[in-house]
Amino acid sequence: MGEYRLERVGRLIQEKIGALIVEGRIKDPRVDTFLSVTRVSVSRDFSYANVYVSSFKTPEGIAKGVAGLQSAAGFIQSQIAKEVRLRQTPRLRFFEDSGMREGFDLIKKIEGLSRPAELSGSDDTANQESVSGHEGR
Repeated sequence: MGEYRLERVGRLIQEKIGALIVEGRIKDPRVDTFLSVTRVSVSRDFSYANVYVSSFKTPEGIAKGVAGLQSAAGFIQSQIAKEVRLRQTPRLRFFEDSGMREGFDLIKKIEGLSRPAELSGSDDTANQESVSGHEGR
C-alpha cells in the first residue's frame, strides 16, 4: 500500500508542476513551455522528490530549463503545498531526462532507413507491373 501512495503522490506532483509550466506561472525565462515532466519519484519518507524533465528541443535548452526549474524549486514547492494536502511537501530536485529526445532521434533513424527501401520497392513494383502488362498482350 505504501508503494501505491508514493506513485500516487508522484503523479500528483507531476501534474501540478506540468500545470505550472504550461500556465506560465514560473517566471524564470529559462523555463520554456515545451518542457515536459516525464516522471517523479518520491522518497519513502516524502523528504524529497526527483523530478525528471524532458523536451524535444536541444540538450542545451533542456539543461537551461532544468536550471531554471531548480532555481524556482522553492516557489514550485510552495504552490504544491497550497494545492496538495501533505504533512510534509517533498524537496524538489530536477534532472534531465533524455528519453524523449532519444525517442525522436530513433524515429528519425528508422524513417531514414525505411525511405530508401520504400522508394526502391515502389520502383520495382511499377517496373514489374509494366513488364507483366506487356507480356500478356
